[in-house]
Amino acid sequence: MLSNISNVLRACAHRNAGAVVMSARTYANFTTEASFEVKKCDLFKLDEGPATEVVMTRDEGLQYYRTMQTIRRMELKADQLYKQKIIRGFCHLYDGQEACAVGLEASINLSDHLITAYRAHGYTYTRGGKVKQIMSELTGRRGGIAKGKGGSMHMYCKNFYGGNGIVGAQVPLGAGVALACKYQGNNELCVCLYGDGAANQGQIFETYNMAALWKLPIIFVCENNRYGMGTSVERAAASTDYFKRGEFIPGLRVDGMDVLCVREATRFAADHCRSGKGPILMELQTYRYHGHSMSDPGVSYRTREEIQEVRSKSDPISLLKDRMLSNNMASVEELKEIDIEVRKEIEDASQFATTDPEPPLEDLCNHIFSNSPPLEVRGTNPWSKLKSVS
Repeated sequence: MLSNISNVLRACAHRNAGAVVMSARTYANFTTEASFEVKKCDLFKLDEGPATEVVMTRDEGLQYYRTMQTIRRMELKADQLYKQKIIRGFCHLYDGQEACAVGLEASINLSDHLITAYRAHGYTYTRGGKVKQIMSELTGRRGGIAKGKGGSMHMYCKNFYGGNGIVGAQVPLGAGVALACKYQGNNELCVCLYGDGAANQGQIFETYNMAALWKLPIIFVCENNRYGMGTSVERAAASTDYFKRGEFIPGLRVDGMDVLCVREATRFAADHCRSGKGPILMELQTYRYHGHSMSDPGVSYRTREEIQEVRSKSDPISLLKDRMLSNNMASVEELKEIDIEVRKEIEDASQFATTDPEPPLEDLCNHIFSNSPPLEVRGTNPWSKLKSVS
């Protein structure tokens, strides 16, 4: 009997050793680099555009996948916490648009600058914010990236200027950042994002004018997710060719659901800006899965079938995953492992965001100025203790 048990153990050990060898061999046999054909960008006032034959390494693909999954899971957790009334106020989710943020960041530097509207959670993460800080900001806690005072629409980190609640107001601010880049001569640029709803704002056209006159190193990015709040682009704009709206500024229309397409278009646009040619405009054609904000169910002006069709045919994460699997750049098990790690990170961050203390009342007038405050801060003596009267 002992002999039989020994034989079984030896057989198991042999099988396990074979599995280890097979795993190592499979890992070693992964394709480290592959070429992909991406959709050609529509061009405006440009003789040539971004490459359509692009190269992605295995490491890049895994990083893009992890980042997009983190943004997706973070937003789904935010949805859950909002419905539990743990997150309050305005909350605009980014799920469905992950390829825009990840593709943009893949072709600029962290020393470059970025400013966006209120759908800002994804960019806060790609700019260097931690999931724990973002989730805590959403719940209004002391550990939030804006110390619990900004909430969903007002998040900031180094070279990232928000998170801006007023529609279109970030565009002239972005031009100011780009003017500083040019003035300092540091070869940096500013990526300035706005939505299709904001694209009709007068201040945007004023900014185009200044940026073109001064040849500012700015990439204007219109994230066209087809609906400004609950209104389709066809009902809101006489022309939906947002990439041509600059008139005297060259433009690109890009498949915003394909991370590689966004990456190559951004690389092209960044080279344009850094070479001293001035501003360029990119329209990223994308889609949001949630409503405009958490107060919008998102199905009163579009059908569930439409949302499902985009999910099944154009999901940015699924597209990248299929590419990697079909080109032997990763295994199903490896990607599942990333999914598990991401979910754990989100759960840990959520736990922190629901237990971290709220900021104390005496912090209310702090952090208004970057250095020492003046004697009077909005009528409040900074040395007086604030008291709650509720």
